[in-house]
Amino acid sequence: MQRSLWHGAISFGLIYVPVDMYSAAKDGGLALHLLDSRDFAPVGYQRINKTTGKEVDWAHIVKGYEYQKGQYVALSDAEFRHANVKATETIEIATFTAAAEIPAMYFETPYYLAPKKGGEKVYSLLRQALQSSGKVAVATFVMRGRQHLCVVAPNADVLMLLTLRFTQEILPPVKVKGAGNSGKNSVTGAELAMAKKLIGEMSGAFDPSAFEDTYRADLMRRVQEKIRKKETHSLGAETTAEAERPKAQVIDLMEALKNSLKKKAATQRQAPKKLPKAKRRA
Repeated sequence: MQRSLWHGAISFGLIYVPVDMYSAAKDGGLALHLLDSRDFAPVGYQRINKTTGKEVDWAHIVKGYEYQKGQYVALSDAEFRHANVKATETIEIATFTAAAEIPAMYFETPYYLAPKKGGEKVYSLLRQALQSSGKVAVATFVMRGRQHLCVVAPNADVLMLLTLRFTQEILPPVKVKGAGNSGKNSVTGAELAMAKKLIGEMSGAFDPSAFEDTYRADLMRRVQEKIRKKETHSLGAETTAEAERPKAQVIDLMEALKNSLKKKAATQRQAPKKLPKAKRRA
C-alpha cells in the first residue's frame, strides 16, 4: 500500500468529503546515476554554502524568500502550514465544468483520492453526481508549500485529482512564420479533403495499452548487451544513422497524401482477421 501524500477533505457547499491522496503515476525513465569517468565511482550532490564554500548538513538548511538582493526572510514548515490552515487541509471546489472545456496544456499530474473512514457514502455521492452530470470539479488546495489549481474527476469507481497550471504559468503561443493559408502555403480543397480522409482512416478509440515506451526497452537491451559482452566501462561511439531522415519539405503534397492512404489500406489488409463464429448445427 502506498503512503498517502496528502490528507484533508473535499469541500463544496456545506458538504465535506474526507479523503487521502495517492500518486497515480510513476516516472518511466531509466534510473541513471552520475559517474566519474576515471574510476566509475558515483558522483554525489553537495549542498555548498556559497559564502564559505563548505558543505552544509541538512540539519542546518532552512527555506527563505529573497525580498531584496542578498536579503532573505526565513520560513519554517509550521509557517507554511499555518499561512492558511483551511487551504492546507481542504480541496475547495469553486465550480463545476465539462472536462473538454479545459485546454490540454493546463493539465499536470494525476492523483487518486480515497475516502477516509466515515466518508465513504458522501465520496460515492460526489463520484456518482459527477459521472451523471458529465462534469468535473475545479478546485484549489495547498500541498508542499504551494497552492495548486486542480480538477476532481470520476474514473470508474474512484475519484481522481489532476493538478492544473495557473494561467500565468502558460506561455503565449509561439509566433510561427509561414503557417498561414496564403501564397505558396495555400491548401487546396482537394488536399484538405484527402487529409481529412486520412485522419478518418487512422481514427479510433484511445487505447493507452496499445502504446509502450519502446525507447526505454531499446536502451535496456543495450544495457544488457554491454553487461553480457563485459563492456560495462566502455563508452559507445556515435554511429551513422542507418537511413536518411525524411526531408522537411514535401514536394508533392497530394501524392504524399495518396501514398499515405495506400499504405494505411495495405496495413489493414495484412492485419489478421477474426474468424467468424461457426454456425450451430441444427
